[in-house]
Amino acid sequence: MRLAFGLTLAMTVTSPVQVTAGFFRNHLYVVLGLSVLAFLVVFGSLAGGVAAVVAVLSYAGSVCYLYQAIRLGRIVLVLLALVTLLGVLLGTPQLFFNDASGTLFSNASTTLLGSVLWLCDGPTSGLLLGFTLGAMLLGHWYLNTPTMQMGPLRRLLALMVFALFLRILVCGVGLGATCTEGTLPAPWFVVLRWATGLAAPLVMAWMAERTLRIPNTQSATGILYVAAVTVFTGELMSQLLSVTTRYPL
Repeated sequence: MRLAFGLTLAMTVTSPVQVTAGFFRNHLYVVLGLSVLAFLVVFGSLAGGVAAVVAVLSYAGSVCYLYQAIRLGRIVLVLLALVTLLGVLLGTPQLFFNDASGTLFSNASTTLLGSVLWLCDGPTSGLLLGFTLGAMLLGHWYLNTPTMQMGPLRRLLALMVFALFLRILVCGVGLGATCTEGTLPAPWFVVLRWATGLAAPLVMAWMAERTLRIPNTQSATGILYVAAVTVFTGELMSQLLSVTTRYPL
């Protein structure tokens, strides 16, 4: 659901005038597949219902772009961003009791800082995942339509860097608070998480931006493929490390 949220936002900020409708239609199918997978995982819960709504909206959006109903498609993308954000928050167990009440901000993180960080953890993770994957997919789309302008890809690269800095801020504060309150779990894995999931993508975004100055979209897309792998690895490690801590790492 984090990836669906970020990818939907990446399509929302991409100009339908400068990028062909096929890009939006095909990658709404990706969001559809992600939401169906989420629905199967959490079937029978409130989050499962949200995933089902995302699946329906994704299909509706793809139909809009299939028939060139661009304005209606943009409205569906905005609705998708809002619904997937709700799914992200529901998928953050640190925000809720582990019982049927589902009371917000009532888990082990009793401090205000903990609640704020966990509230920001899922959305910032989704932004990083979505903008990185969205930039890679858009770069790949230039192979299909090489006459497109570079502006949309440069915009997604800039947003990817912005999401990286947001992620560094959230996880950096969480890391500092964890070190202050107690022992850091698996410190070498924390180093690997930061080096792989945050530092490496920042370098690759810079490399991709420099490559686009040539311009060479094919090489930039190859760099973004690697960036997507490192971001996915880093975010998975972040979730695993944060299971036993009061703050996201």
